Amino acid sequence: MSIQQINPATHNARTVQMYEGYARNYALLIDPLPDPDLRHWLDRLCTDVGPGARILEVGSGTGRDADYLESLGAEVHRTDATQAFLDIQAERGRKAHRLNVVTDDLTAAGQPGYDAIVAMCVLIHVDRPALPGVLAKIQGALRPYGLFLVNVREGSADRISATCFTSQWRPGEFEGLVSDAAFVIEGTGRFVNGDGDVWRTLLCRREA
Repeated sequence: MSIQQINPATHNARTVQMYEGYARNYALLIDPLPDPDLRHWLDRLCTDVGPGARILEVGSGTGRDADYLESLGAEVHRTDATQAFLDIQAERGRKAHRLNVVTDDLTAAGQPGYDAIVAMCVLIHVDRPALPGVLAKIQGALRPYGLFLVNVREGSADRISATCFTSQWRPGEFEGLVSDAAFVIEGTGRFVNGDGDVWRTLLCRREA
């Protein structure tokens, strides 16, 4: 099947299915601790929200970043759209819930808004037309002035294959979507990983 024949509506489902088969290998490849650039942003987030903050992590994967956040005193609600990642966390004694940021509600019935939401290396797999709705759900799940930490891959063209969709954003493009979703951007960063991929990190605050 050629790239041109892939229906964009199936991109997210294809990506989730890819991770179902790849999660175990992925868990063996990643470092046990977040890289120094990511730790900087997680540290900054936890300093701002304070000990005991309720944080929703979208796309927890193996739970590595959630482990680090909890070591800083946060209370993390771990989630992932991929059952294989939930199983990996359960084997480590960690409780995580099935959640697809595109199709599911992010708010918990009877619960106040989260102090922060973290979505690292996740929204790159959301189709562009769905992103405004996803950002609106994230904004609505936060308490007033709550924080949103997110990163996206920098580039001039999306990467689309038969199994995975990854968006790439020119500088300023994703920032515009975030601003349109009633967030104030309080910090930005740029990081080049070992594979040469450029990542842009945004720390955003929900407007009242």
